[in-house]
Amino acid sequence: MPEASFVFGEKPIRIESGDGVHLYDDDGNAYLDFGASYACTPLGHSHPAVVEAVQEQVAELTFVQGSYPVDARDGLYERLGRLGPGDCSNVWLCNSGTEANEAALKFARHATGNSEIVAATRAFHGRTMGSLAATWKDEYKEGFGPLPGGFTHVPYGDAEALAEAVTADTAAVILEPVQGEGGINPAPDGYLQAAREATDAAGAALVFDEIQTGLGRTGSLWACEDAGVTPDILTTAKGLGNGLPVAATLCADWIAEDAGSHGSTFSGGPVVCAAANATLDAIVEEDLPAHAASLGETFKNRLEEIDDLRDVRGEGLLVGVEVKRGANRALRSLALNHGVLALPTGRTVVRFLPPLVATEEDCLAVADALESVVG
Repeated sequence: MPEASFVFGEKPIRIESGDGVHLYDDDGNAYLDFGASYACTPLGHSHPAVVEAVQEQVAELTFVQGSYPVDARDGLYERLGRLGPGDCSNVWLCNSGTEANEAALKFARHATGNSEIVAATRAFHGRTMGSLAATWKDEYKEGFGPLPGGFTHVPYGDAEALAEAVTADTAAVILEPVQGEGGINPAPDGYLQAAREATDAAGAALVFDEIQTGLGRTGSLWACEDAGVTPDILTTAKGLGNGLPVAATLCADWIAEDAGSHGSTFSGGPVVCAAANATLDAIVEEDLPAHAASLGETFKNRLEEIDDLRDVRGEGLLVGVEVKRGANRALRSLALNHGVLALPTGRTVVRFLPPLVATEEDCLAVADALESVVG
């Protein structure tokens, strides 16, 4: 058996199949998947529309490099261009969130002619070199230096500190509208607008990392819509292919017109584009953002009734619960004793990222399980 700890610590559950909000292990035990592998399956597992789209595409054309027009890729360009916020209608396709953020940083530097990047404390933007430099936590960076220079971190939510950090040398400000890995921290009221004003004044690009918050998870298709703020660049990934690796960097015209040279061999492969097209269609047609908004309120209200929690926070179906005796202890008990899978974010926060097709019954069952674990 090969070692798995190089990338991920191996969990004591071997997954064999999935259907909707459930995963099943090799003994036939069912688990409510309220982590969705870091929000990667917004439609749940083995969604029929995605399965059909992938099967049809892989049988017709598995792959051709991105310079050749194909229907699946053209369809994804059209959908993302139409659904992007404001004029973020220019689409660069890639394979993962960190690649999307790398592209965003490169495009911003080239379009502005500047090099300085302002990011936030507790931010997580990925593990490749540029994205890692924008990430806050030293644990992710240890042993990988020197990282690219020109990155400054300011306290998340502090509009005054952000405004002071943005200068004539700033290429971009990159922010998560709700911090995920940093502990499920929604942006304070007015903070994203302050970032918009600061970047406008300096001629810098405003980049919203919506790798985890986008595609309906927070109750709107894009979390920035809740704040009424439009970025110059928006990145999306994770759930875009409902489990298949595809990501995108959406850019305003002024960025796209001077983005420089960039490329990727597997940019927009036909199979992952087919999956993404089916995923976006289902999210829009089933109005899953509205469902996430409503169900998220029900879920948080029930969680707030649990006495032994320090805090409940988040937006829509991106929910963080701060527990008293450590997240890993709670997660282990949820999985092994109650058939509920969730995720940690830091030492004390349990993160819930269920498929957007979860039901009220699912959410109440998870809340009951958590109450049993922490009580």
